[in-house]
Amino acid sequence: MPNFPHEGILFKDITPLLREGGAFAVAAELFANVSESYDVVAGVEARGFIFAAAVGAVTGKGFVPIRKSGKLPADSFSQSYALEYGEASLQIHKDALHPHERVLLIDDVLATGGTLTAAAKLIQQCGALVDSVAVLIEIDGLNGHEKFAASGVNVPISVLL
Repeated sequence: MPNFPHEGILFKDITPLLREGGAFAVAAELFANVSESYDVVAGVEARGFIFAAAVGAVTGKGFVPIRKSGKLPADSFSQSYALEYGEASLQIHKDALHPHERVLLIDDVLATGGTLTAAAKLIQQCGALVDSVAVLIEIDGLNGHEKFAASGVNVPISVLL
């Protein structure tokens, strides 16, 4: 989707995959199998929620939302980050994760790595561990892998497609 949500951005729309039940199920299974050692699944708003909630449900490990700023009702940690087209902030409830819990972090698209870095830092603020990170697709040329690695979160990113 060219020029969405802003001029010059090429948006990767995953909604056609979600509409196809078989493809959606395969994606959820691929996400679930990224690691065998996670205790809980966290997903980044908004499309990361879809996959992470499905994985949390089918594995019985549960789901923790990482939301855009101002959307959570209880005491929350907050982390700002840069987007391709501006800045944003993510939040997680302070009691969403237990210390030393191992978390599978899921989002739909890896672009610059800012969103995943912010989400990983929120998980760490809760005292939990980022066990694994997975995205459906990566946008080439934006160096998301490198920027995420440079953030100090020492976990590789699995790209499913």
